[in-house]
Amino acid sequence: MRKTILICALFLAGCQVNPVTGERNLQFYGSDWEQEVGGNYYAPMRQAQGGDYRLDPSLTQYVQEVGQKLAAQARRKQELNFEFQVLNDSTPNAWALPGGKIAINRGLLTELQSEAELAAVLGHEIVHADAAHGARAQSKGVLTQVGALAGRILIDSKVDSTAGRQVAAIVPALGAQLIQSKYGRDAEREADQYGMQYMSEAGYDPQGAVELQETFVRLSEGRNSDWLNGLFASHPPSQERVELNRETAAELPPGGTQGRERYQQELAYLHEVKPAYEAYDKAMVAAREEDFGTAREELRTALRIEPREALFHALQGDLEAEAGDRREALQSFERAVELDSAFFYHLLRRGQLRLELGREADARADLERSLELLPTAQAHYLLGNLDRDAGKRDAARAHYEAASRSNTEAGVKAERELISMDIGSNPGQYVATGNAADGSGNVYCLVGNRTRAPLDGITVTVAFVDDSGQTRRFSRELRDALPGGEQASIATGLRTGNTANLNQRLACTVSRARLAN
Repeated sequence: MRKTILICALFLAGCQVNPVTGERNLQFYGSDWEQEVGGNYYAPMRQAQGGDYRLDPSLTQYVQEVGQKLAAQARRKQELNFEFQVLNDSTPNAWALPGGKIAINRGLLTELQSEAELAAVLGHEIVHADAAHGARAQSKGVLTQVGALAGRILIDSKVDSTAGRQVAAIVPALGAQLIQSKYGRDAEREADQYGMQYMSEAGYDPQGAVELQETFVRLSEGRNSDWLNGLFASHPPSQERVELNRETAAELPPGGTQGRERYQQELAYLHEVKPAYEAYDKAMVAAREEDFGTAREELRTALRIEPREALFHALQGDLEAEAGDRREALQSFERAVELDSAFFYHLLRRGQLRLELGREADARADLERSLELLPTAQAHYLLGNLDRDAGKRDAARAHYEAASRSNTEAGVKAERELISMDIGSNPGQYVATGNAADGSGNVYCLVGNRTRAPLDGITVTVAFVDDSGQTRRFSRELRDALPGGEQASIATGLRTGNTANLNQRLACTVSRARLAN
């Protein structure tokens, strides 16, 4: 009953008028939240999606010009701060964060045919922000969480809390969740319909949105996984959307700018160097498959067409590092940083190579700058090592804790360092304990490895009040190493005829543990 009342109260408090459609929608998060989330995540999400495209600044200015023309039609234009960036990624994709922070990939721009089609993409994303679709999706998630929590209160009361780890993981996960969200059909229809209305109000031919969906339907048939993983994953095309766009276009004033010639002029350079990025993408696939000969051959093609692209030099550095040529690799990353010093990966890898070559001060500067652009487990782990070696235990611990939240090799290594620093004085932080008895009354201590690393030498101190009321104290050690995330039982050698109040009579406390080799 209390749960029902809580949800009803939340629902009534969270209903707001959608400024785009005029309808009432469930939404707990206001514009302050949207602005904060958009402002906090826009830069790191762009870093995580390939970084800003820098070789053709006029192209970005053009996209921003079209975007701002459409944003001027937004119903919350005085409330939201719309921004537009082109990302250096071949995946055909576009996304919007709450607050009006919008990005479109280089790989999508080369598939469009006109300014009107570009306006259709940007108008669609503008409506997602203007109609607060991200905030609405998060609000629906709140109800789900309220219901889930009510169901867990009883069954979860004896489970070790991982709240700290969950909170730490939310920060990077939320941004990715927001740009990868599959909006509901109603939200997609709103974005299509009102995006076309914004197009028309800005002077564009809404027929461009019809042609865009027709192109998407055609391209989604039989295309590679990049297409399915990009725009189509969150904005799936369909013939139904084509027909709905036709109906919307018929209701809007006819005519308007198509802008085919200007679009092709603005995209001329990008089309010219598109073969370089196609070769680079092939090189990346080959490198992941450890076909390094093919990777080098494709990369040579890419560099011959466009030697100014920092990503190409970074991949060259990675291939040289893989071959054991660290000094050559460092030179390639020096060139990558020279061409684009605002992308985290170039600084991270240069810092790592500088560290391997003994240039610790230079390495620290690169790693710290890479963290400012995009926090990564690798940078935190390497900086933790530097601080550990310098005797700065608190600083090292902070870096290791940040890195350990990642389910990566660097995260696992960081967790081992944390355990090594702390387990001697605080074994209970890493080993959970409990107790149990079997049907014959044999008493056991239960131990659980809270970490991802194997532990051994696990020793528990046993305090037991026997059936005669006498307290017995002694220690028992687990014979074998305990893998990460697993539990085991330690026989105490004790028996009892009364297991009903075992928790009050038996205490198992971990007194020693260490990392397994």
